[in-house]
Order: sequence, then C-alpha cells, then structure tokens
Amino acid sequence: MKALVNKIIPFSLVDGEGNRFSVFLQGCNFHCLYCHNPETINLCIGCGACIDKCPVGALKKDEKIWYDKNKCIDCDECIKGCIHKSTPKTLELSVDEILEQIEEVRPFLSGITISGGECTLQRDFILELAKRVKTMGLTLFIDTNGYIPIWKDKELLDNIDKVMLDVKSFDREEHIKLTQKPNDSVLENLKILLEKKKIYEVRTVIVPDLLDNENNVKNISRIIGNIDKNVRYKLIKYRSLGVRRDKLKSYTPEDEYMKKLMDMAKMNGCNNVISSL
Repeated sequence: MKALVNKIIPFSLVDGEGNRFSVFLQGCNFHCLYCHNPETINLCIGCGACIDKCPVGALKKDEKIWYDKNKCIDCDECIKGCIHKSTPKTLELSVDEILEQIEEVRPFLSGITISGGECTLQRDFILELAKRVKTMGLTLFIDTNGYIPIWKDKELLDNIDKVMLDVKSFDREEHIKLTQKPNDSVLENLKILLEKKKIYEVRTVIVPDLLDNENNVKNISRIIGNIDKNVRYKLIKYRSLGVRRDKLKSYTPEDEYMKKLMDMAKMNGCNNVISSL
C-alpha cells in the first residue's frame, strides 16, 4: 500500500491536538481560488519541463520524473516552471516507510495527521496507516475538505480518531464559484460527524470581496452551536502569500473584522472560537 506524498512535517503544532507528525498527500478534488498550495492540486504528468529548471540536478526522467530529495535545496524553481501547475517533488511512500519515519520521533508525538491536497482521495492508504498507528498508541486525524461523504464510510470512521473539516462556504453557488464543486456533501459531513463526535476542528477562511463571510460564519457556527458547541471553530485570515494572484484579488481582513465574526460565532453557541489574529 503506497501513497503519493507531497511532504512530511515531523513536528507540527497546528495540525491537530498536541505535537503531530503531518503527512501531506498529493492531489485535490477542489480548485479553490484562494488555495495557498496550488501545486498540491494536480498530479505530475511527467512532461519533463521542470528538469532544466532545477539548478542542482535533483530531477531526472525516464518513464516518469524522479526526484532526489537529498539533492533538493527547496528553491521551488521546478514548481515555478511547471506548465501543468503541479510539482515533481512527490514521493511514493508505503505505509511501512512512513511508519519508519514516525518511529524515529515517536516519543515526542501526540499523534499523526493526514492532510493534503485532499487526503481522502487516497482513502485505502489512510485506512491501512490508521490501523497500524493504533498499535503504536497514537491518534490519527484526517484534514479534509469534506467533499467525499466520510459519514458513509464506517470502516474509516471506526479507525480514525478525529476529523479536521474545512467548510469553505455555506452558500452552494458561492462554494461552486470558489472551489468548482457544490457543498452538499460538505454540510452533511459537518452535521453528521458533529453528531458522531468525530470532529476536532471546523475551519473557515475569511476572504474579503470574494465571499459573504458574515453569512458563512453565521450559518456554520449555528450548526456547530446546535450540535456540539465545544468543537473548535477556527476563522482563518486570507493571506496573499503563496496564492495564485491571477485568480483572486483580495486582501487580509483587519483584526477588528475578525473579532466581529468571532463574536457572532460565540453568540450562535460556539464555545470554542479561535482566529488567526
């Protein structure tokens, strides 16, 4: 069992409870206008346009592009030069290979988080890793956009501990405009996983001049407040760093506006509201 991995962060304090080993899988079923890691969306097609862009010869090609992690200096020239808007810097790693890396830092970890891209596109890999991680006494969270109906997947839910769910927009048409996909299954995931006590955190990005942010926070916080008011609701400031500026013109919201939205969520019954102030 292997997965296409974009990167691994051995220690993360922002990907769930405690200190977590975070695995970011390649590939996504959304095309968010504000995506801060757009190179994680598409899969490399092996065209080779990136090879000459690399100043240290970390890439080579036969049937596909091969990436030498030990040579790479993380200059990202290959990503900037990719005509497919992807990255050649991915690795196919087995469950055993990831477990070996986890074992090296295990004494310092609270758990594992699988993120993306969109990690549920590689569901079978997550399931196998979750089963193995349980034997190590660690928790496993998944970080998802909620498009795939996780609530229907009993086997997966029985083997993961918590879900970190992005709810990008409450309004269906706005969600389609933002991601190119509807949000029906996202909202079902939100409601049913809250009822099942499977959600650790719900997140919404606040994007001025693009989204109806007040409508989103009002309605999403009402759902949380009515079902499981102690689940953490995180409001994230839009920032222009790393985004495709040709796709979106916006700006970082002011602290005062973020506080207004936080107060709204609290008024709707959310007991645990935080913001990237």
